[in-house]
Amino acid sequence: MEQVTMIFLNFIDTWGYLAVAVLMGFENACIPIPSELILGFAGKMHFTGALVAGMAGGMAGSVFAYAVGHCGGRSFVQHYGKYFLVKESHVAFAQRWFDQYGVKAVFLSRMLPVVRTFISLPAGFAHVNVKKFLFYTFMGSLPWTVLMLWAGMMLGEGWRLLTDIGHEASIAFIGLSVVVLSVLYVRYKRYRNVRDDGSR
Repeated sequence: MEQVTMIFLNFIDTWGYLAVAVLMGFENACIPIPSELILGFAGKMHFTGALVAGMAGGMAGSVFAYAVGHCGGRSFVQHYGKYFLVKESHVAFAQRWFDQYGVKAVFLSRMLPVVRTFISLPAGFAHVNVKKFLFYTFMGSLPWTVLMLWAGMMLGEGWRLLTDIGHEASIAFIGLSVVVLSVLYVRYKRYRNVRDDGSR
């Protein structure tokens, strides 16, 4: 595993932003490469450049996986996924998330391990509206990409810590996001109530 990791790191060292985009594309196209590894190491790069590369690659990979699910269906992935290291158990896990939350799972799962890599497939199976898929994918991927790059930048040479606590970081981030969104929702409701009272 360490040898594979070093290959990825050398690839990023050699090709820079292009490598970040390619590897994030692979990860979001259901090739199991941890984004914590890619973005944590990319934290030493210029933040804006790494962010654009990571988001561009991630979006491209997500669209590819969505297209595979949309055009090939579940049976195609079951038959040929193993040749691309796609485990049926991972696809089933993402499918359960999609069944429970619908298209919103595309947003929520971008911040969770395993399911964020595979959620595009069930979205494709269900023929989710492309514009909605792109919107939720972008909105879910952006905060996670920013967080991982920022954490990699702050940790410096200790960026590998992200690969050890990736699951815990995901849960913490989801919890923080829920709190922030709840506060914003409460403030919005108060604003609407005050505005409605003032207009009467």
